[in-house]
Amino acid sequence: QVQLVESGGGLVQAGGSLRLSCAASGRTFSSYAMGWFRQTPGPEREFVAAVSRSGDITYYSDSVKGRFTISRDDAKNTVYLQMNSLKPEDTAVYYCAADEQNLRFGARATRRYDYWGQGTQVTVSS
Repeated sequence: QVQLVESGGGLVQAGGSLRLSCAASGRTFSSYAMGWFRQTPGPEREFVAAVSRSGDITYYSDSVKGRFTISRDDAKNTVYLQMNSLKPEDTAVYYCAADEQNLRFGARATRRYDYWGQGTQVTVSS
């Protein structure tokens, strides 16, 4: 069982930056691939970024590529999302997720992930 605790959300002006953190419980963090998703008022949860267990492979949605960076620090059981050049359309609730079962789904699929954080609000003003 894994618990994820997120922090770092808040208000920022367009063009600014935020760094989200997601701290995981337990001592098996290094065995989990990790992802970030976001939820707008729309019905679908949108993929943002993911990082492999090794930290060497990353994935990004086209909408954030070049602006966001995902990374992990296994010594701190934490995954980060550095968000630069923020746009009003980045406004959403951001969720981190952990993949324990390593099912044969792509990194962008919500079905791949077994544990989810509570979400943190990011608001970008124009």
